[in-house]
Amino acid sequence: MIGTRNHKPGTLIAVAIMVGLFVACYPLISSFDRTLRDQEFQVLRIVTPRIANTNPVLIGIDDATINSIAEPIALWHRQFAAVLRALSIAKPAAVGLDVVLPDRSFDSFAPGYESELVRAIIEARREFPLILAATVDPAGQIRSIHAPFVSAANSNIGLALWQLDADKKVRVFTENPGEHEEAVPSLVGQIARALGVPLRFGLIDFAYGAPFEYVSMRRVLELYNNNDTPGLTRLFSGQIVLLGSVMPYEDRLNVPSALSAWEPQMTKVPGVVLHAQALRALVDGKIVQQVPTFVVALLVILLGALLWHGAARPASAATLAIMTPLALFATACFLVMAGWSLDIGAPIVVVLLATGSRQVHEAWQNRIERRRLQKSFKGYVSPAVMDEILSGRLRPDQSGEPKYICVMFSDIRGFTTISEKMQAQDVLTFLNRYFDRAVNIIHKHGGTVACFMGDGIMAIFGAPQSLANPCQSAFAASQELLDHAAKFNQSITEEVQPQIVIGIGLHAGEAIVGHVGAADRHDYSAIGDVTNVASRLEGLTKEIGYPLICSREVAREVPLPLLDDLGVREIKGHTAIGVYGYPSLRPHADAAQRGTT
Repeated sequence: MIGTRNHKPGTLIAVAIMVGLFVACYPLISSFDRTLRDQEFQVLRIVTPRIANTNPVLIGIDDATINSIAEPIALWHRQFAAVLRALSIAKPAAVGLDVVLPDRSFDSFAPGYESELVRAIIEARREFPLILAATVDPAGQIRSIHAPFVSAANSNIGLALWQLDADKKVRVFTENPGEHEEAVPSLVGQIARALGVPLRFGLIDFAYGAPFEYVSMRRVLELYNNNDTPGLTRLFSGQIVLLGSVMPYEDRLNVPSALSAWEPQMTKVPGVVLHAQALRALVDGKIVQQVPTFVVALLVILLGALLWHGAARPASAATLAIMTPLALFATACFLVMAGWSLDIGAPIVVVLLATGSRQVHEAWQNRIERRRLQKSFKGYVSPAVMDEILSGRLRPDQSGEPKYICVMFSDIRGFTTISEKMQAQDVLTFLNRYFDRAVNIIHKHGGTVACFMGDGIMAIFGAPQSLANPCQSAFAASQELLDHAAKFNQSITEEVQPQIVIGIGLHAGEAIVGHVGAADRHDYSAIGDVTNVASRLEGLTKEIGYPLICSREVAREVPLPLLDDLGVREIKGHTAIGVYGYPSLRPHADAAQRGTT
């Protein structure tokens, strides 16, 4: 990969930050924030369970209660009166009735029921604060309660209504559940006032305290009917008590986490359980406040700038894109326990935008740099070498590596004598004209031009990119070079230019390939005996008369019967080796017989 550059990314940083701030105001990010906040509560409930100081006691109207009472629930005046008398014996701290009392009298067909409940309310109110629940009708108006009950309770009534978020979940405690309505005292708020607890509105800490159990209303009635004062005292003395339905399909509300011990996976909880959780959080100071928006905006800007600069490389970008959201989530969880809620949806989006856009920016810059290098240096290095440099697999600081290669040396015979009769500019033009096609041929067969030596070329087959059979590729390129020389001579016949004859030497073996030279100036080349031998074989073509001389190592890999076995020959500065000539100058029968021996 091309090295990281120091760009001036101010524009892109600004774009990323502005997009992040825009997304922060977008409805989708609000939904994302709600989801993340719910996950925070669930994680905290599992990882760091906290014991609550206040644990309201629930009296649940369940199946057992309904099955034990013959009258419909609208006529449970005597049963509710009995529960209130039982609580008067136990003397709780406060009681909230999360049941909807009738809005009219039933004395016409249930004489005495109403007066019995009124007396019980009055008696209970003398022993502890008693709050009645109110609800709303289909039109959204507060539903009235029969006047005698209101009077008996000294008008101590609270609205059992909750503000729902866009996803129909309850997350906040407020006494202004309507968007434009005036504040109305809530059931939870009225109980808190009766206890002298200052009201604080905000997010309910749904991870605080253990899941709630409940005492069946039937059990309370049994204790009262059996005059079991110790049992009632043990359950309710000094406690905040809430009475309400715990039936599976009645008065249910969606909340972020499960709160009912008898329904450990259920996040759609009875209303009385939600009242209990909110009351517990309110009394114990666990109503969570929202971190100011400007703090979130500053965090967005800071993360956008830092992560842009830190995400220059793919590995660091991936690490930051994973670890930063996790760190934000952990921070948000810690803040919840400290009483603050941090919206991390926008910061997480900015994290992804900053790291992603930086990678897109780097990829684009790398593309531009790659094109620039290719345009600037394509004439200085072979395509294979350029590809290796651009990919980062070939660097000047790397040492060479051993590879099996085939080395080609090609030279124009007697070119020194030819050039004596030409102007210097004409010599250069002549050579470039010949080399233009020659180099293309070498590249076409997967070869790498290591260097030009006047009128000669050194090429490597098998490095830096491996070839299936370097010897076959080098031999095929050599054949085409010889054909190119013949066609070149034909093209210059009418130009009164000298005819050329080329010689090619091929040898294969292991060599060390890589950068050769100084730190400031080097070539990609091959070092080893294979290079020296290939050079000597090219020189041998002038003595033997064959345009191409190759070693036995190359001949073994060439599936052609048209090589002449020239035997073992002495070469300058090296021990004698077996050599072969091309094209064959002997009869084909002899060559075919040689190919079978």
